[in-house]
Amino acid sequence: MHVAITGSSGFLGTALTSFLTAGGHEVTRIVRRPPTGSGEIRWDPQAGELDPEALRGVDAIVHLAGEGIAERRWTDAQKRRILESRTTGTTLIARTMAALAGDGGQGPRTLVSVSAIGYYGDRGDEVLTTDAGPGSGFLPDVCVAWEAAADPARQAGIRVVHPRIGIVQSPDGGALGRSLPLFKLGLGGRFGSGRQYWSWITRDDVVGVIHHALVAPDLSGAINATAPNPVTNAEYTRILGRVLGRPAVLPIPKAGPAALLGFELAGDLLFSSARVLPENVLASGYNFQHPTLEAGLRATLGR
Repeated sequence: MHVAITGSSGFLGTALTSFLTAGGHEVTRIVRRPPTGSGEIRWDPQAGELDPEALRGVDAIVHLAGEGIAERRWTDAQKRRILESRTTGTTLIARTMAALAGDGGQGPRTLVSVSAIGYYGDRGDEVLTTDAGPGSGFLPDVCVAWEAAADPARQAGIRVVHPRIGIVQSPDGGALGRSLPLFKLGLGGRFGSGRQYWSWITRDDVVGVIHHALVAPDLSGAINATAPNPVTNAEYTRILGRVLGRPAVLPIPKAGPAALLGFELAGDLLFSSARVLPENVLASGYNFQHPTLEAGLRATLGR
């Protein structure tokens, strides 16, 4: 396939680009800076600039770009940046693809536009499949608008898939990358009561699910990009401590992360509960490389 990718230099984009290239696929990077070669095309979401001609002959687009959720405290201005970075870029891509579909159908016929399990909000022990509706709060509202921004492509008959990505496990970034130094020192522990569910996935499996979404023609709409065995935060910290061979018994009260991140951001990222299952990913034939947390962490951390 010929796949164009936004966010190709990011945490997930670098891994996906390497995977697709190694698999013999052609990858074109959609970048904000001036292109440095034939394998890149420029876009400017804020200015609404993306040359449709550059996408002729591309089979699919994977849209990963967006302002990081946990990069800064959630001021009103930062919340606006998070929302607009997702909806503006997605709308531009969807409209460009729709225009190409109406002009002889020579453009991409598949859009994989990522989303997040933040869609579900804080749901306690409720088992969440893609049939579950959105939760309430900032992150669910962002995810609803983010997915809806792809509607122009959907309405043009383009297959659109939204992988709702869980807590990605990699030492290179995400929740694990940030917490690993503390756990290696034996200073890690559960957040609060630890009863909140963390629906996790290894970075290898995120890449695998996105690739599966590209090649599975009957898969469309929302899918849950989470491992089939979510765990509570208490289970997560206990297993991570065992993998590292370090104690993980110091509970972390909400006041600590709240002082660092702000109350709302800390609550939504660390203390909310989402017990998410990848039912339609499994039903469509994807086999997880790392279905259980301990095996996933050992593979990810080389232990």
